[in-house]
Amino acid sequence: MSIPAPDSPATQDNPAEDRPSPRSSRIVLAATIGNTLEWFSLGAYTLFADVLAKQFFPATDPAVSLMLAFASVAVAYLIRPFGGMILGSYADRAGRKAALVWSIRIMAVASLLIAVMPNYATIGIAAPIGLVFANLLQGFSAGGEFGSATAYLVESNRKRRGFMGSWGAASQGLSTLLGIVFAAVLSAVLTDQQLGSWGWRIPFAFGLLIAPIGYYLRRHVEESPAFEQDAAGSPLREVLRSQKTRILVAMGAMAVSTAISYLIIYMPTFAIRNLGLPKSLAFTTTIVTQIVLTVLAPVAGRLSDRTGRIPLMAAACSVMLLAIFPLFLALNSQPTFAVMTAVMAAIGLVKVWYVGPLGTMMADVFPTRTRATGLSVSYNITASLFGRFTPLVVIWLIEVTGSNLAPSYYVMALAVLSLAALVFARKRLRVR
Repeated sequence: MSIPAPDSPATQDNPAEDRPSPRSSRIVLAATIGNTLEWFSLGAYTLFADVLAKQFFPATDPAVSLMLAFASVAVAYLIRPFGGMILGSYADRAGRKAALVWSIRIMAVASLLIAVMPNYATIGIAAPIGLVFANLLQGFSAGGEFGSATAYLVESNRKRRGFMGSWGAASQGLSTLLGIVFAAVLSAVLTDQQLGSWGWRIPFAFGLLIAPIGYYLRRHVEESPAFEQDAAGSPLREVLRSQKTRILVAMGAMAVSTAISYLIIYMPTFAIRNLGLPKSLAFTTTIVTQIVLTVLAPVAGRLSDRTGRIPLMAAACSVMLLAIFPLFLALNSQPTFAVMTAVMAAIGLVKVWYVGPLGTMMADVFPTRTRATGLSVSYNITASLFGRFTPLVVIWLIEVTGSNLAPSYYVMALAVLSLAALVFARKRLRVR
């Protein structure tokens, strides 16, 4: 593993990155619209999983149908690392813009397939096979989205790297919020029969409308000035051979944030199953968290441009380490809507100061020539390990310990891991 000497910077940034872009708003829209579409589609699929299970995976046991519906999403996560390697290395060889254009194309095809796919009653076994194929396409595209988009954002304006990079986190919060709103409105205005026959397709059709806008924006933005002067020859080979330490550091830094993101998604289920809160109230509490993440992520990113990424993230991670147990203790002691809302808001308020600078911090771990590849590999492996498995780990911990406080233990363990990664990045890789 190659580690730079303590007196040398970890990333030899290209001086071309000093050139600010006069069209920052257009760059932000072009780079984040794919991330928005990805998380919106994922959120819609998760929120309508029960309906999709009946339409595409009919079984005698409803629980089996639901498991199969979620399994089709899990399969998509298996292909994400491959999408990250291929599209990420393409971004380092052909350009950030070229990779982003291909990513939105593939994602549009996947969204179209889900929106128009006939159900099991219409075409039989071809229906679930088609849905799984669409999820695989979406997973492949999403695998390269984060690395290419984050690299493009942070390279577009060196003086505001943290601010630009934070828009990835903001778009994630916004898209999840949109998914929750769609689910709430459709569930309120449509009957169960209408929702099952055609209503569930509306969010995916709406997501499909985003794709042409994203394609147009990505086709007409300038290439990253840093890439223009520092394109890599074999970025994937270089990352896997000599940058394993950087990958591990980026994964470690991302671990606690990823786990909390999926814990937030799981919390309504936790509140319903373990705390006895009504379903409508449990889902409403997550809206507060997503609003906090959407609004404050750019603020956190901008602050990191002044204070540095590592100090701000280390402070937020330390607060999470100390606060998560008392928060779950309060929720378990008083499982009410008000307490649940306060706890979710507190988690969002702490997380946002960590996730806002996270994308830029991870980008700073890798040199310009392999940045998109390194980001894609580290992001997708971490998302697979600490993302989709978080609900399973939480459920297992609750069963083993018999305590509703168990989710806090998992977050605390990952907070220690992420703190160690941040310290290493600061001292050995000279990340600011």
